Amino acid sequence: MARNATASAPPQQALQGQAMNLILATAASVVAFWAWNAIATLSTYYAKNMELSSGTMGILVAMPIFVGSLGRIVVGAMTDKYGGRALFTFVLLATIPTVLLVALGGSLNSFAIVLIGGFLLGVAGTVFAVGIPFVSAWYPPSRRGFATGVFGAGMGGTALAAFLNPRLVQSIGYVPTHLLIAALLAVMAALVWFFMKNSPDWKPSKTPVMPELIEASKLAVTWKLCFLYAVVFGGFVSFATYLPTYLRDVYEFDPSSAGARTAGFALAAVLARPVGGVLADKIGSKPVVLASLVGVAILGFVVALEPAADVEAGPIFIGLAAALGLGTGGVFAWVGKLSPEGRMGTIGGIVSAAGGLGGYFPPLVMGLTYNPDAANYKYAIGLSLLVITSIVALLFTLFFVRTPAKDPSKDPSAAKT
Repeated sequence: MARNATASAPPQQALQGQAMNLILATAASVVAFWAWNAIATLSTYYAKNMELSSGTMGILVAMPIFVGSLGRIVVGAMTDKYGGRALFTFVLLATIPTVLLVALGGSLNSFAIVLIGGFLLGVAGTVFAVGIPFVSAWYPPSRRGFATGVFGAGMGGTALAAFLNPRLVQSIGYVPTHLLIAALLAVMAALVWFFMKNSPDWKPSKTPVMPELIEASKLAVTWKLCFLYAVVFGGFVSFATYLPTYLRDVYEFDPSSAGARTAGFALAAVLARPVGGVLADKIGSKPVVLASLVGVAILGFVVALEPAADVEAGPIFIGLAAALGLGTGGVFAWVGKLSPEGRMGTIGGIVSAAGGLGGYFPPLVMGLTYNPDAANYKYAIGLSLLVITSIVALLFTLFFVRTPAKDPSKDPSAAKT
């Protein structure tokens, strides 16, 4: 009888406003990611005007990633408490003065001011920890892979930044480019505040932030997904931020050419992410993540061989980006399905922080291990570490990560498996 009743139960109806709020959240993410990558996409500009070494440039590029990653932990928990509408607005408005500070530092050719601005610019990167619980609350568990995948496509802001920022600097100037970004942030914040709504199913958490973080940190699934997301999303972030420098050093592209190719890389990952989420809804996250890691390991090795520019290297980089995007969608579909009720923001914040930190260290390693005197394979050490890490993550997923049989939103103990 119970089985028949379950089988005949009507499917959950879509909440009114579902699509509009997903679109607004994704658009807010696009603008925030654009601002977050303001420094990385102009790395050649800073290196030339401030005469920075590869190692110093790596530190500058990685600074917003580091701060944005750690900030996601707190912002994710605050989203559980105050809701996505308030936190989206806060993140967008708080990013504006940091963009203006970076503009000031760059106009004065002051490395110190740009570095401080980059530190504060990390607030833009916390937008991801706001959006995951926000959009997940609008969709049932069976469609959260789709919802988080579409929202995750907001990282397409990196593609816009890579393509447009060098061209905008060339056409309208360095400071006006940053003023334009600040204006977009202000407009997006207004749209969010006046038109976005929290899901009617969302309920504010009454637990203080620190106890929530402690409870989430006790779940095994939190740390397993942290590691996987650090590999796939960290790989995307590190490539998206360091690729202009890499293309300049290895293929001698000018800033606009390197930016266009970096935009293509980011766009491929952006398009693949919702595909990964939808596939995870249909066949499960594990096969999606395994396929992603196989692709990253193989294509990362091929990239290390420095294939000829465009004809050979172009499809390889696009394939690598797609593999990383597929993995990010698969991992966060797991987060949406396995997080106990009321802890989506906290767990999502911790996992997304791990992803950001995964993107913090590779640019530093790439800069420090770069061998300018080598005729070939100037980044061999850094890319070899990517391949090794991907293989380790592949084996870890295969043998140590499994989907609990129970729905943790109904039984929190299931998430401890």
